[in-house]
Formats: sequence, structure tokens, C-alpha cells
Amino acid sequence: MSTKITEECINCGACEAECPNTAIYSGGTSYELNGQTHDALSNDFYYIVPEKCTECVGHFDQEQCAAVCPVDCCVPDPNNTETEDQLFAKAKKMNPDKNFGELDASNSHFRK
Repeated sequence: MSTKITEECINCGACEAECPNTAIYSGGTSYELNGQTHDALSNDFYYIVPEKCTECVGHFDQEQCAAVCPVDCCVPDPNNTETEDQLFAKAKKMNPDKNFGELDASNSHFRK
């Protein structure tokens, strides 16, 4: 499931730079997906594009946005559930130049 940012967001921006998939945007900022520009999903606070979020699977052992969020507003989004395999496939597609290794406890929270 992708991660989402709740309305408790204080707009500090700590999460944006941590995302390996460039899935996090500041409120009011449009985003790019598959060569197309889309309207912002939130005008008031940072948001995560579900189609770009891989829960950091393939990259890290936990969601980096949640790890740096000072108010714990980066939480699982129950409306966008995906398996580890789906998230890993998405990570590979979004980062074609990265050489991904096998999934293990160091790069997937599913393996903890």
C-alpha cells in the first residue's frame, strides 16, 4: 500500500528529499507521471502520488518519509494496497538505471 501524508502535516518539507521515487510534492505543486503533468493532489500540505510510491521497497528497510517526519503524518494508505512484488516491480520501472539486488531485510520492510 502506498504511504500518504495526513492533514497533520506541518509543511516542513523533510520528507520530499528523502523519497527515492520523487513521489512527494509540496501542496499546490503539480506532478509528472508517465510524461504527463497532473494537478496537485493537495493544495494545503505535502502529498504523495500513490502511483509513484513504492513504500521504499527495493531501496530501504522502511519508508524514508515516515522515518524523517517530525509529526508522524506519513502513514499507510489503506485505499492503495499493493504487495511487495508489485511495489518492487514499480520501483524497477520507475528507476530503470538502478541495479536492484534481491529483496531482503535491508531493502524491504516486508522482510523485517
